[in-house]
Amino acid sequence: MAHRKTNAPRRGSLGVRPRKRASSIIPRIKSWPEIDVAEPKILAFLGYKVGMTHIVVVDDRPGSITEGREIVVPVTIVETPPMMPIALRTYAYDNWGSLQTFVDIWVQPPDELEIWRTCSTYRPTKDVEKRIQTIKENIDKIASISVVLASMPKLAGGLSKKKPDLIEVKIGGKVSIQEKIEYALNILGKPITVDSVFSPGQFVDVIGVTKGKGFQGVLKRFGVKELPRWHKHRKGSRRVGSRSPTIGAMSEVPQPGQMGFHRRTEYNKRILVIGQNGEGLTPKGGWPHYGYVKTWYVMLHGSIMGTPKRPIVLRWPIRPPRWVPQGPPMIKYISLESKISG
Repeated sequence: MAHRKTNAPRRGSLGVRPRKRASSIIPRIKSWPEIDVAEPKILAFLGYKVGMTHIVVVDDRPGSITEGREIVVPVTIVETPPMMPIALRTYAYDNWGSLQTFVDIWVQPPDELEIWRTCSTYRPTKDVEKRIQTIKENIDKIASISVVLASMPKLAGGLSKKKPDLIEVKIGGKVSIQEKIEYALNILGKPITVDSVFSPGQFVDVIGVTKGKGFQGVLKRFGVKELPRWHKHRKGSRRVGSRSPTIGAMSEVPQPGQMGFHRRTEYNKRILVIGQNGEGLTPKGGWPHYGYVKTWYVMLHGSIMGTPKRPIVLRWPIRPPRWVPQGPPMIKYISLESKISG
């Protein structure tokens, strides 16, 4: 009698469930790293995905089989126009040990930011001096300090929208709370650029929303095997054979549903270049589905999630690798050939 297989590997990882649509196209940052920097530092920055190309660099990874030799690597361009800090937010622990908003200060941004497109009921704080005094008197209670950053998509070359995207970013560094407060008050209402947050050669985490593929079946969503068509499958062959008992717990059986448009994080992407004028980086005919890069940009090693023009958040690495680069690698060539096929 032939042996019959009674088990099979799981189709699809449980680590990314539930596979539902992201609540917002602008990802929320759920955790922050502790960085060893002797000055206050904003821990994240927002940009917009442009596209991919390839470059030739001298491999500077220690222990690599190609160390010291020229290699071709794929890179992703992210346009990062300046951002405007429009609010300071402090947090303190309550009686139950959870962080709660303590005092926040909202400033009047410049008219060219057009913050009313994001929130029509936006009102700046009137009693700013009083709130600053409250923060200084209760500085021992404050546990965390954040700023609300508003992007400036009008400055980007490939975007047609004017509505700013808002993200809340924590201020880190091996400094006191007093120094973080002074730093936050000093940058309120003043544009900041990506080179003041990151440096070329360092690693960052990329947080964004993947491409949306809509409602898909189990074959495309989980890669299960199609049932044999020569049997009498009254209910179809592009399905699972049995769902098994699913009462009382979350089912681990592959099922059809939403595929793509998920919030995801990619760890330790290396910044190769931080540039100010992206016009010299644009290939002939512009980037497909984007256009021209006209302001600050970041070149990342490898690919990232999302479609062109998708908002991408770059964060300081929360679990950095052991290798600490001393700077960016030497770039020998950047491909600027047309990316439009046909």
